[in-house]
Amino acid sequence: MAVRSAEATWTGSLREGTGEFSTESGTVGGAYSFPSRFESSKGSNPEELVAAAHAACFSMALTADLGRGNYAPNSVHTTAKVHIERGDAGFGITKIELHTEANVPDIDDATFQEYAEKAKKN
Repeated sequence: MAVRSAEATWTGSLREGTGEFSTESGTVGGAYSFPSRFESSKGSNPEELVAAAHAACFSMALTADLGRGNYAPNSVHTTAKVHIERGDAGFGITKIELHTEANVPDIDDATFQEYAEKAKKN
C-alpha cells in the first residue's frame, strides 16, 4: 500500500507565530496561524485539512460500496464539518459531521441510506 506524507513548520509563539504546510505531491499547501485555526481569520488550519481528507475518503468509499452493489454513481459529493473544542486536556476534535449528496441511477433513498451508513462504518 502507498505511504503518503505531509509536513508542517511552526515559527514563533503560539498566538503570534505562523505556520506553513505542504503535501508530498505539492498540490496542497498553505499558511496557518492561531487566528485561522481558533478564530475566523484568513488562512488554513489542520481541521479543514482533516475535513477535506475525510470527505474525499468517504466519497470514494461510498462509491466503491455502491459499485460492489451494482450501482454506478454519476457523482458523490461529501461535505465534512470538523468540530474542535477546548476540553480539560486541551483542544481536540469532538465530532465530524458528514453530509453527502449523490446522483446514483436506479437506487431508492432507503437503499442509498443503507450504503451510506455502511460506508461510515468502514
